[in-house]
Amino acid sequence: MRKTTVLRAAAAATAALLTATACSSQRGQDAQNTAADGACKGQQTTGITDKTIKLGGIYPLSGPASAYGTISKGVAAYFKYVNGKGGIDGRTVEFTVRDDGYQPPKAVEEARRLVEQEKVFAVFQTLGTPSTAAVWDYLNKQKVPQPFVATGASVWGSDDKHPWTLGWQPNYVAEARVYAKYLKEEKPKAQVAVLYQNDDFGKDLLGGFKKALAGSGVKVVAAESYEVTDPSVSAQMASLARSKADVLLDITTPKFGSQALAADAKDTKWNPLHIVNNVASSAAVLRPVGFKNVQGVVSATYFKDPADPQWANDPEVKTYKKALHAYAPDADPANQFNAYGWAVASSLHQALDAMKCPTREGLRDAVRDLKDVKVGMLLPGVTLSTGPGDAFPIETMQLMRFKGERWQLFGKPVDTRKEFGPLTK
Repeated sequence: MRKTTVLRAAAAATAALLTATACSSQRGQDAQNTAADGACKGQQTTGITDKTIKLGGIYPLSGPASAYGTISKGVAAYFKYVNGKGGIDGRTVEFTVRDDGYQPPKAVEEARRLVEQEKVFAVFQTLGTPSTAAVWDYLNKQKVPQPFVATGASVWGSDDKHPWTLGWQPNYVAEARVYAKYLKEEKPKAQVAVLYQNDDFGKDLLGGFKKALAGSGVKVVAAESYEVTDPSVSAQMASLARSKADVLLDITTPKFGSQALAADAKDTKWNPLHIVNNVASSAAVLRPVGFKNVQGVVSATYFKDPADPQWANDPEVKTYKKALHAYAPDADPANQFNAYGWAVASSLHQALDAMKCPTREGLRDAVRDLKDVKVGMLLPGVTLSTGPGDAFPIETMQLMRFKGERWQLFGKPVDTRKEFGPLTK
């Protein structure tokens, strides 16, 4: 898959920094890294011992995407819970969180700090397409695992030049396919207006959506983009309303998702079916708009909503709520971003358990050889699978509709691998 503008810009923004320090950094790394013996001889053991595993995560705890910062609380709560039960294979997890403010240059600084000063075993979770694109060249050059990045850009699974980086959540093209399938079946003559973020995230989902609609009667009749630095999307929403489209596809991050939902609710003359992408579907995004104003909004998901009564007695959800209360008392268990953090941390636990060697190379290989791995927080029918030629762990999603004060699942899980074939470069 061709790298698009944001990936190239991120690389350019960090090239000078990486070039200027490459030699000294490499000498420092050679001195700091430790290696295994025996069957795993020569493989990197920096950040992992018989008793501990050091992990680092980079999140926007501040800035325009700060709503995502709470994911780190779900991750931290999971690791603290596991540590209380003896750790992962007897190893206590030390999880260090850094704030990049959703700024790629800052993400590079924090990645270097985690690798060269904190000496982490892996940089688990870099959030956002721009930040992840800014650091993956550096982390792959240093041969530091970057597993389960918190972004659904399809490049994380289709690129073959960065073996140390891997996504986790369904990629944006897969998500787009689910919405396209739904519209082709339920509104085969739909006219769609699209609001999208002007970066690889937005363009990836929009491109996948258009491709999945090819040959159908569903047409994209209007599209408006916004920048993450924009104060609002009111002008874009006003323009889209003039299209009179009967469907609005909302490809946004939380701040702008709330704005788009509010603008839609305010415009009583335009009442499209509003589809909001998964990354802006948390109740925390909808609540400021007023639940009465978002009734019938559609999205898709792949993990259990802790606010959904059907999971009230689910063992994993009960464990999650109890652990979050104990280890992150200021975090709302009903916030889906916290549940996301728990689910992805649990997934990493599975990968760490599957390592043939307790090394960085061992983790790199383990995340690329997952065979229908079950994770308690994922929806029934959703598992982790990777292998040669397929580096997308999750490709199954289920539609949901907002009703009352929560999302309600409907239809059956859609395995996009089976429905549309594997995603290629």
